[in-house]
Amino acid sequence: MFVCLGNICRSPMAEFIFKQIAAARGGSFEVASSAISGEEAGNPVYPPAAEMLAGHSISCKGKFAVKFTPEDYRHYDYIVCMENRHIRCLERMLGGDPLRKISRLLDFTGHPGDIADPWYSGDFVTAYNQIAEGCEALYEYVTGSGKE
Repeated sequence: MFVCLGNICRSPMAEFIFKQIAAARGGSFEVASSAISGEEAGNPVYPPAAEMLAGHSISCKGKFAVKFTPEDYRHYDYIVCMENRHIRCLERMLGGDPLRKISRLLDFTGHPGDIADPWYSGDFVTAYNQIAEGCEALYEYVTGSGKE
């Protein structure tokens, strides 16, 4: 489960990039994305984010924003946030992270940090590149296919 603020930019980009990586490598995962906020619930992926995905031959058609729920925590093995603020919000909502499932996407790379928020900057290229790198590293981590 990928998580960001509104589930219209970064987390759906991560969802569909990860799905593309898994499909290309023959992996089978249940992958979704959600928001810490309900303000965008029901809205489609933000057009510039959808266009960035489409430019990389990735479709996000049919994706609508949803809010993260405690059931998501129970259901998914990995809760992957785009920034520290999302982790803090989830931990408040859940009363902590007892199963240690919550992390940031870039924590799986050699340079942990927050994914740049393109909603404010308009820089969807940087966000896409960071998310793609994070998804590659996450896939390698989950499958054990990383370099020794």
